[in-house]
Amino acid sequence: MPKTEAELFAFLARLGIEVSTRRHPPLFTVADSQALRGEIAGGHTKNLFLKDKKDNFFLVSVDEEAVVDLKQIHHLIGAAGRVSFGRPEMLMELLGVVPGAVTVFGLINDTERRIKVVLDEELMSHAVVNAHPLTNEATTSIAAADLVKFVEATGHDAVILKVSA
Repeated sequence: MPKTEAELFAFLARLGIEVSTRRHPPLFTVADSQALRGEIAGGHTKNLFLKDKKDNFFLVSVDEEAVVDLKQIHHLIGAAGRVSFGRPEMLMELLGVVPGAVTVFGLINDTERRIKVVLDEELMSHAVVNAHPLTNEATTSIAAADLVKFVEATGHDAVILKVSA
């Protein structure tokens, strides 16, 4: 069973990471979430769940307005050839979330560490980063440095690269 939002918050608290969370109607796209701008400060994420031809999985988290060249990103992230979007079944299996709720916080569910996580340099330039807390009915704000701490606490390397154009 995937971790719940409450289990995520307990994990963050055990790490000494403070977050704030705002509830809202379900948001399925970046366009949906942009309606909240001005109410939630900081960088807002757009998350790409990708796989390569050898079934290696990647979670690429960029700023919501970033442009990513999906035909070239494999060169940057170390994929075996071109990438495509991962299937919803694998998204649930590995990150414990459904399409529309993809989030870096889903790494708490990747206990086998099958996903390589890439945080875009531009996103990480914000003091605060915002992401869904395993549900698209809320947005959680976390300090960028604490996001790296969270990623590493899940057993993943926090790879920070310039992947946006």
